[in-house]
Amino acid sequence: MRAAISGVITTLLTSHALRNTRRALAALPRRLGGRMAEIQYFHQADDPYSHLCAQALPALAARANARLVVHIVPPPDDAAAPERALLAAWSIRDAGTLAQRLGLSWTGNVVQPAPELTALASATLVEAAKHEGFAEAAVKIGEALWRGDIGVLTSLPSADAAETDAAMSAAAKLRTEKGHYLGGTFYFESEWYWGLDRLHYLEARLHAAGLIKDGAPETFIAPVKDIECLAMPTNGAKSTLDFFYSFRSPYTYISVPRVRKLAKHYGAELRLRFILPMVMRGLPVPLPKSMYIMRDTKREADRVGLPFGKIVDPRGSATERGIAVLARAIPLGRGEDFSESFLRGVWSEGVDGASDAGLMQIAARAGLDEVFVRAALADDSWRPVAEANRAELFAHGLWGAPTLSINGQPGHWGQDRLWAVENELIEATAARFP
Repeated sequence: MRAAISGVITTLLTSHALRNTRRALAALPRRLGGRMAEIQYFHQADDPYSHLCAQALPALAARANARLVVHIVPPPDDAAAPERALLAAWSIRDAGTLAQRLGLSWTGNVVQPAPELTALASATLVEAAKHEGFAEAAVKIGEALWRGDIGVLTSLPSADAAETDAAMSAAAKLRTEKGHYLGGTFYFESEWYWGLDRLHYLEARLHAAGLIKDGAPETFIAPVKDIECLAMPTNGAKSTLDFFYSFRSPYTYISVPRVRKLAKHYGAELRLRFILPMVMRGLPVPLPKSMYIMRDTKREADRVGLPFGKIVDPRGSATERGIAVLARAIPLGRGEDFSESFLRGVWSEGVDGASDAGLMQIAARAGLDEVFVRAALADDSWRPVAEANRAELFAHGLWGAPTLSINGQPGHWGQDRLWAVENELIEATAARFP
């Protein structure tokens, strides 16, 4: 019964029908009132992704028949951003990778800016948001902040402390009310778009709504990039691809087929490094974050051609039972098939991994019978392995799933960076394009 109810609710929440209804209702006041469309942009001073977004704002403003409304926000709270120090270090490194791909400027230091500099930058941003030319000012402020250039920051007009606090508190409240928690985010008529990685979805929606100006370029400002598997290895090198993943991560689900494809194409040894999900390691996941992730995964699943949305959350015993079977399946060469079967079952088919019937169904697709499953469930030897995998993940400076590392190099977090993993495999295998 629990599985059936959960599947019905999540299917509705992720359905295109509900999405389209929400879009239509959100657009109704604008259309009835003949008002100009508005794109809300939430900028965080010390967020590397916000700095990259600021560089894209002029192009967005030039293309969209919409008014850009800017809000300066503080960082997310601890519940929405666990392992804050690791997140900060990763964001700096990842922003450099993304900036290089998109041809953007990134001069970030190896550490977060000092709090006093961030406070000064926030005050200048609050002032800049009141005037035309915010994007240019934000880029200048961001570059000074990440260089640690206090001279530039003090030379710019800034709001006083009371005005800055009031503006940022109001922006944070608005962000929460509309259902998000991060900086570097765009909100348009009921939907959120995080960073440059999701800007193409916003542009596509503006196109569909007739809100792109005539003569605007047909290409996206930040085109989506995914794996290609076109380059052919030439040096015979056998790389290792460590895959840190969680059965409770929907992004893991939509990454598994592509990870398997990468490993096969480049002849890499795929090492399955299962971990317990964050919420089972004492790291909370607030409801707005869960809702955004679910809806975001749906559009990403659509993009890569995977079903998604009929969900029975594998939190708790379902994940533990799944890992128990997985740990025994890996030595038999069945780990990849079982992982894909489990993730597909709980995230797209409404299968309850906590039930015997559900787990047996999942295991059977991977060639594992009931005797095997029951023996695995009686064996707790996977627990220290999961903890060792978690410790190694943290040693990579990361904490979440999915994370991938080539030959022990610093890892890449998230299914959005599989193209970066492929680049490293190309380098490791001296792969050449035909």
